[in-house]
Amino acid sequence: MSKCLIIGGSSGIGKQILLREIEEREVINISRTDPGIAGVKHHSVDVVSDDLPEIEDIGSIVYCPGSINLKPIGSLSLEDFRNDLEINLIGAIKVIKKYHKILMKSENASIVLFSTVAVAQGMPFHASVSAAKAGVEGLAKSLAAELAPSVRVNCIAPTITDTPLASGILRNEKAVDKMKERHPLKRILTAGEVADMACYLMSTKAASMSGQIIAMDAGLSTIKN
Repeated sequence: MSKCLIIGGSSGIGKQILLREIEEREVINISRTDPGIAGVKHHSVDVVSDDLPEIEDIGSIVYCPGSINLKPIGSLSLEDFRNDLEINLIGAIKVIKKYHKILMKSENASIVLFSTVAVAQGMPFHASVSAAKAGVEGLAKSLAAELAPSVRVNCIAPTITDTPLASGILRNEKAVDKMKERHPLKRILTAGEVADMACYLMSTKAASMSGQIIAMDAGLSTIKN
């Protein structure tokens, strides 16, 4: 059975994906921190700055690293933009370039990337992360065309999700309630439900899906609240 390679599986959405996939197949995790889960082969690597390990027989790649760097444009430095591009886009490119030829040898091979609702719905103070994630969406669509029919490539674009990365925004019950109120469905996402979507996109149930940007945003980008 082919292996699932998760980049950033030590916390948040990535860890939830890891916990689901390890029940079905072999999982390899690349991140700076060991997720500490039995049966997972872990490589302690900073995907942006370190060399990537040699891995064989990969069936799926999920790239989870992201950033929430919310500032007005006047407060964003060029370094902020560079850092967000490195984490969100360049890291994904680096991983795909390293492993895509191995991936293409597998049946039902797939890549899952992550964007944000802020690409589809213009939001103040999101210039840096939205610019980077828009690049991720473009990468997903281009690679879906280039790697077809051997590899399916899809991208999930969630709204704010209850993860350690978002803890600075969801800092207390009042902040959580205020954020829920912004969404037509009056809720924010859990890491588990986003992980469920990622696992679905990797599975044979999604064998006809490629080049898609999947909005998971409680209606924010398409429904008037």
